[in-house]
Amino acid sequence: MFIPGNLRRVIIFIILTALVYGCGVFKVTQYYEKGALATGTPPATEIGRNIFAQGGNAFDVAVAVGFVMAVVYPEAGNVGGGGFAVIREGNSGLIKALDFREVAPSAATEKIYLDSAGEVIENLSTYGARAVGVPGTVAGLYELWQKRGRLAWEELVRAAADLADTGFIVDAYLAGKLYENKDQLSGFPETSDIFCPRGEPLKAGERLVLKDLASTLYIVAAEGPAGFYEGLIADKIDSCMKIHGGLITKEDLAAYKPVWREPLHFRFDSLDIYSMPPPSSGGIALGQILKIVEPHDFSFLTVDSPDYIHLFCEAARRAFADRSQYLGDPAFYQIPSRLLDEAYLDKRRETITMGHASNSQLVGPGLPYSHESNQTTHFSVCDREGNMVALTYTLNTNFGSKLVVRGAGFLLNNQMDDFALKPGYPNTYGLVGAEANKVEPGKRMLSSMAPTLVLKNQKPFLILGSRGGSKIITTVAQVILNMTRFGLNPVEAVNQPRVHHQWLPDKITLEKNGYSMKVKQTLIRYGHNIEEEAPDGDVELIYIDPLGLMNAASDPRRQGCSGGY
Repeated sequence: MFIPGNLRRVIIFIILTALVYGCGVFKVTQYYEKGALATGTPPATEIGRNIFAQGGNAFDVAVAVGFVMAVVYPEAGNVGGGGFAVIREGNSGLIKALDFREVAPSAATEKIYLDSAGEVIENLSTYGARAVGVPGTVAGLYELWQKRGRLAWEELVRAAADLADTGFIVDAYLAGKLYENKDQLSGFPETSDIFCPRGEPLKAGERLVLKDLASTLYIVAAEGPAGFYEGLIADKIDSCMKIHGGLITKEDLAAYKPVWREPLHFRFDSLDIYSMPPPSSGGIALGQILKIVEPHDFSFLTVDSPDYIHLFCEAARRAFADRSQYLGDPAFYQIPSRLLDEAYLDKRRETITMGHASNSQLVGPGLPYSHESNQTTHFSVCDREGNMVALTYTLNTNFGSKLVVRGAGFLLNNQMDDFALKPGYPNTYGLVGAEANKVEPGKRMLSSMAPTLVLKNQKPFLILGSRGGSKIITTVAQVILNMTRFGLNPVEAVNQPRVHHQWLPDKITLEKNGYSMKVKQTLIRYGHNIEEEAPDGDVELIYIDPLGLMNAASDPRRQGCSGGY
């Protein structure tokens, strides 16, 4: 194998240093030549590596991983949900965004979740069949494969089907999630039979066999999306809706189509950043945060300094204020075109005072946005041809609607809760909805998902995204800043404690045990309300160096796993 001279010198230096200091002292970062991936779970990463070994490209790996996550990561991985992907074609450099977000059923109306007095009916949009939007994942993954894949579709899906058929050992993380959600999972016999046999949730070390899900995946492997949106599986979804009072019809399923969109593109420093446009708010809000902080001198800041946290959170406060009023499904709502204009962001930046917190009641427009769950999952894939995939998808809350389609073995989403159910109605986080995101038939609900590609000198540089609901946006922004402004390596950038501000409620959320008492006291002195929360987010990141070598990093806050070939 030919090794460029510069790379040979680097390898020789690593070997000599390791011999002198010992491998226990000197840690060698793992780089990959042919492909790299970072996913939310080890089985998905292992199967992704196998796809690379079989000659698959990044798009093949992404499809295989998406289906495997539906098996081994049932709280968020799915065939009954939806999501977004931002991709780059290596041979042409073309970058596109794929929207396979769920849509509201044709029977959905603005007042579908209200009682006769106009009050929101508790749990109706989060639990059970009425909470379900028309799923997009199967159609989205097929669209990704059809346009860019190399290996046979059937081969990619069968990897997940075989795993569901033989089963896998439940780990401590999944067991914990099953236990946390056992009451709602036990509410439907179809779900309880799978996840709570004998009346109790499965425990770590037990084997979870998903025969019905395997059958569904074998059908999808053989027939493609038609096997899901028509025929036997569609009949089972339709039956499930009728039994449990849901809204989705066979006509809704047959009409579902993913949408290719132009990615949200902006420049930050010397980088070209591409993220998801509406109906995700991720790209615009990410762009606003980074563009607002861009002119500031970071030479006197550190990644954990109160002045940096203050600046970042003030930028986020303004981005989320705009998100609340202006963003929704572009097919239903006219989104202002100037949200990333330099002149507009200059004015937003001028309202920030260093050392003094703003008042959210005096910043930005009217009403804040609707709730989005933390329970998404993201994975990143890259190959030596320069193909890049950042893909985020979800069921919404843990295990979605908690309803499994009888005989088909998969959980359905509860994405209808991502709409604004009623103007001014607060959700669990004290957030209320806006007109732009009201329920309408055929509409895609607003999201915070932010699958993101970063190019440097027109070459692949970073692929990243995260879970975390509204925190996805601030998480992705911080990881980019960690690497570009603070010079952290990929692992350090992902591991660094995080902060969050989303305009309302008016507070800074700090990662618990991540910041010193001095930092917290200074932020309070600046006028910020602070609150500490358990670590959240699940960044899956790939860094591509100037030679094209790839390094992947997975978030230690969850069970993520990175690897390559």
